[in-house]
Amino acid sequence: MTDAPDAVVVGAGPNGLVAANILADAGWRVLVLEAQPEPGGAVRSDRGVHPDYVSDLFSSFYPLAAASPTIRALELERWGLEWSHAPAVLAHPLPGGRCAVLHRDREATARSLESFAPGDGEAYLRLTGLWDRLGPDLMRAFLTPFPPVRPALSLAAKVRAAGGLRLLRMLLLPVRRLGEEEFGGEGGPMLLAGCALHADIFPESTAGAVYGWLLAMMGQEVGWPVPLGGAGSLTAALVRRLEARGGAVRCGDRVSEVVVRGGRALGVVTDGGDAVRARRAVLADVPAPALYGGLVGWEHLPARLRDDIRRFQWDTSTVKVDWALSGPIPWSSPEAAGAGTVHLADGMDHLTRHSAQLATGLVPDRPFCLVGQMTTSDPTRSPAGTESAWAYTHVPQHVRGDAGDGSVTGAWGPRDREAMAERVEAEVERRAPGFRDRIVARRFMAPTDIQAHDENLVGGALGGGTAAVHQQLFFRPVPGTGRAATPVRGLYLASSSAHPGGGVHGACGSNAARAALAAERLAGHYLVGPAQAALQRAAVRTKGRPG
Repeated sequence: MTDAPDAVVVGAGPNGLVAANILADAGWRVLVLEAQPEPGGAVRSDRGVHPDYVSDLFSSFYPLAAASPTIRALELERWGLEWSHAPAVLAHPLPGGRCAVLHRDREATARSLESFAPGDGEAYLRLTGLWDRLGPDLMRAFLTPFPPVRPALSLAAKVRAAGGLRLLRMLLLPVRRLGEEEFGGEGGPMLLAGCALHADIFPESTAGAVYGWLLAMMGQEVGWPVPLGGAGSLTAALVRRLEARGGAVRCGDRVSEVVVRGGRALGVVTDGGDAVRARRAVLADVPAPALYGGLVGWEHLPARLRDDIRRFQWDTSTVKVDWALSGPIPWSSPEAAGAGTVHLADGMDHLTRHSAQLATGLVPDRPFCLVGQMTTSDPTRSPAGTESAWAYTHVPQHVRGDAGDGSVTGAWGPRDREAMAERVEAEVERRAPGFRDRIVARRFMAPTDIQAHDENLVGGALGGGTAAVHQQLFFRPVPGTGRAATPVRGLYLASSSAHPGGGVHGACGSNAARAALAAERLAGHYLVGPAQAALQRAAVRTKGRPG
């Protein structure tokens, strides 16, 4: 009995590890169970493309982690984390050799945008000034449990002072319309729209402006840093910190069931039939559809939740190409060479066309691509004079057809993979002639590969569910929620399916951990006796399952 952990965390992604650290700081004994052979979820790196090149498997740039009060409070630098920055944050090369560049120096960004149209530099500085006034409260409201009463009150007062309804209207605009109203040239609108499309937010989506503005301002304020040595360095720091506080991470141990009796979570059972009792709480860093009706049977949940989960919307799927390059990407626009991230689209109409194809189930013929120049961002990623790089783009969750030549079917066999990799490389080659000649090695990751490496990334969806307004705040993951608590006592949703959603900010895990601590203070007791017997019965059932 005394060996049972106080909390079991299902999943060793960044949210699960943040939750485990916060509970361990409170004196809880914490066990994290992870299905994959290594921790990290979507924050991992390897040398799978080429032994001399470090490649990030999924996420690479971490502005939200650098800005997050939750991550900063963990002081991960004490546990080996070091941040590294490219000379510039973001570049968007456009036809004719022009290039919009987001620098950490706002005046340098303004000069870049002024070259597109007189007054655009000043327009950009107005947006940064607005961020100076609203940004801190907006981030606190975004990253704290819903409803964020204190930051929301402060933010409301500042919104009134900064323009009231006119400002609120601006933030709710589609990002295309914001660009049309604020800028005369293409540079500023394309920087903001490209940022919005990091999530599944289209140029015409309501509130797309706030997504694009927020991510651009994060780059302006803290940059888009990368962990020195690879994304896995961030995970390693979280694990080291947790273990130093007595917590443990057990990999290769997939949880198959959360055991519920009398409306309360008692613990978990693994695929191997091991019953692990949780004396105080179970925290699930898994997608909402994997928890409700998956790890927890429908008989333990409200009837209306089944229909709500049926309506849960995933974000679009992802395909990714990793490269080991013999030299830097030879951009036609020299300004793109120093940026950590490069967006590839010819203009706003290109982004709209790409988005419309996704919305109608078609694989885009000219995909909007995001390129990561990792050695430019962190010189330790590959030998001097070379580049470790990647590009990703989105495809439909359910492919109905190909907007291109019909070579991509969505089955993701060898023909699909080669055709899609060629399509992505063609977008780079258009803007960097000679790029293909520098490819030493390549790895293509289809949506099926991405999910196989991390079950949370269902169908290659990176955000834990759409970021559109109809599935945010008190609609996330389903209407009437917005907090980490679930209908089962002692069970908390700690994944990006919970508020505030996708991104490596740790807020979903932090919200779940703090909800568990608050509930424990109210309850003030441990589970004993019948709980262990119920877990053992569940373990016996699991061992008897076929396969």
